[in-house]
Amino acid sequence: MTTPQPEQSALDVRLVDLASPTEERNPASTELDALDARGMVDVILAEEATVAAAVQAQAAQIAALVETCVAAIAAGGTVHYLGAGTSGRLAVLDAVELAPTFNADPSMITAHLAGGDGAFLTAVEGAEDSAEAGAELVRTECRTGDVVIGLAASGRTPFVGSALEAARAAGMPTALISANPQASLAPLADHPILLDVGPEVVTGSTRMKAGTAQKLTLNALSTATMVRLGTTFGNLMIDVRPTNAKLVARTVRMLVQASGATPQHAAEVLEAAAGSVRVALVALLADAEPAAAQAVLARFPRDAHRAGDPAGIRSAVAALEQQG
Repeated sequence: MTTPQPEQSALDVRLVDLASPTEERNPASTELDALDARGMVDVILAEEATVAAAVQAQAAQIAALVETCVAAIAAGGTVHYLGAGTSGRLAVLDAVELAPTFNADPSMITAHLAGGDGAFLTAVEGAEDSAEAGAELVRTECRTGDVVIGLAASGRTPFVGSALEAARAAGMPTALISANPQASLAPLADHPILLDVGPEVVTGSTRMKAGTAQKLTLNALSTATMVRLGTTFGNLMIDVRPTNAKLVARTVRMLVQASGATPQHAAEVLEAAAGSVRVALVALLADAEPAAAQAVLARFPRDAHRAGDPAGIRSAVAALEQQG
């Protein structure tokens, strides 16, 4: 009599599929638990210090994705981040911080976390394994002209994979940010950004080096995108929302840094400009009245295609100086 063989469990399948550098043991930390606190910290930070180079190695790919995102947003589209667990939480963090920094809104860059908003604070079991949820999200939340960026440390998350498949089928540009150079989802991405960070200090804990790498990548991606869209003058955040005392003081300080005016004069011009940093900045740089600055700025709105001056500040100042 033949003995029935047990069916392979879902757990067995997952274990077989877990091929990823982040799941390998790191030889630098095999005796981590035997170290004192200083020893542990030294090992952790030494490994984290290697992450920047891994991200820098992908600079060309990140820059290409910046251009895709700029073109989409300038044309009225939206950049969508999608991820699960740590990857998804980092995506949410990056997207929400663009609002106070660059006066951006979700119509420009938005994030979607597997399991919904509640998964940011409490893990939703199985959310990352739901392929249907990823595809449905793209079908309902994304449209032609949008960009879909999946974040998956392992490079194989079903939620992210199905979203990329749905986006590609709909003709949307796609990208993948992963800590696995051999990510199985890479063929679904027009812009695969594969970060070779190696094994984690705590095996499989992608909140560590993989998370740091994804955060650095998102910092570069979203900041360069926002700057190319004309939200800064040089490295000054001229579209910052002054929602608290610190940010109000920062707006005055920016005007002083950009123009050389005294804080008192900068504050007076800002008040006369009804709080508009752009108007106040042009008025100060051109030594003009805020009303004149506002009028000329209307001719030079933010424009990602205006090389060397996407914010329009330099062009507006030049126009006022020519008027004389």
